[in-house]
Amino acid sequence: MTALPATAAAVLDPVLEKAARGERLDAQEIERLYSLPLPDVAAVANDLRLARRDPNVVTFLIDRNINYTNICNVGCNFCAFYRTRRQKDSYTLDYEQISQKIRELEDVGGNRILMQGGVNPELPLEYYTGLLRHIKEHHPSIRIDAFSPEEVLFFEKTFGLSLDELLDVLIEAGLDGLPGAGGEILEDDVRAGAAPARIRADDWFRIIDAAQRKGLYTISTMVIGFGESYAQRARHLLKIRDQQDKATQDYDGNGFSGFAMWTLQTENTRLHGKAPGATAHEYLQQLAIARIALDNIPNIQASWPAQGFKVAQAALYYGANDLGSTMLEENVVSAAGGHDRHSVTKRELIRIAHDAGFTPAIRNSRFQIIEWPNVEEVLHQSEENREKERAVGAGR
Repeated sequence: MTALPATAAAVLDPVLEKAARGERLDAQEIERLYSLPLPDVAAVANDLRLARRDPNVVTFLIDRNINYTNICNVGCNFCAFYRTRRQKDSYTLDYEQISQKIRELEDVGGNRILMQGGVNPELPLEYYTGLLRHIKEHHPSIRIDAFSPEEVLFFEKTFGLSLDELLDVLIEAGLDGLPGAGGEILEDDVRAGAAPARIRADDWFRIIDAAQRKGLYTISTMVIGFGESYAQRARHLLKIRDQQDKATQDYDGNGFSGFAMWTLQTENTRLHGKAPGATAHEYLQQLAIARIALDNIPNIQASWPAQGFKVAQAALYYGANDLGSTMLEENVVSAAGGHDRHSVTKRELIRIAHDAGFTPAIRNSRFQIIEWPNVEEVLHQSEENREKERAVGAGR
């Protein structure tokens, strides 16, 4: 926990003064932050970001999302991506189709795939282990962060293995880490209303804990806009913080590499008109509060797929130090939200960071910087100006 420099702007509220000193807030104090003026909360969050990370640098990752199947039997009310096996547009990719997607990532210098799917009851364990081995054999430079806790819970229930045995099998086949999907709000009453069959909070943490114990990459997540209370949001953050404390102490620091949050997208889902969603103001407020509350997670991502490029850029002054990744093929959030923000180029992310006054850097999934791009050279490349076409800075 890092105290702010003496030059940090003075604040009057005692909770913000405590946070600015680098002291840990409790649940009641975190909840109080929601009632304070956002500029005051943002100022402390930004100062904490500058103190905890390189103040001049904003990072991002060149990677690709791959959804190997959209067949799912969980049926979350907030998901527009899943299909039943009888629907005409349901699919399961074969290994060569996945390889083709990875080759496209390799062509643009990427080194990580984030691979998830629906919970498909027709696929055997051999599909997953064979897929991991295929990727490691044919794409040895690619890191595989795959299978959300929801998918792992299904594997555990279906394939007759304990969680430890299952993870060992997947690691032996080539698994490098687990995505943080399925976190949303880690309060079971909220989860039951949004998706009655969704993984419960205890199982989510049980699986994440086992992954961290075995040295796998993990990331913490949050989605707001289900109609949850501020107290429930605060408890979600505290549960993430507690797990990070445990991993830091018990697993040689192999905890969450970062924190990513976004807003619920309901346009094409069964929750449309039933869940309130969240505004850009709420998104920035929650991001700033996360930076303050999560004093043991140094890396906070801004979300361009959910809120657009303008809000993501603004988030760099509300506590975020990272712009996420290029994705190349985002299907889940965009399907629910009814927008076309499926991917972003390296050039676009460099421009967003540079125009906000930061030095952009390319990282790996562990938030280690692996490349310092030549900003002037990249921004003057004679390629199609996708920023203008897709209105970077216009927030759509």
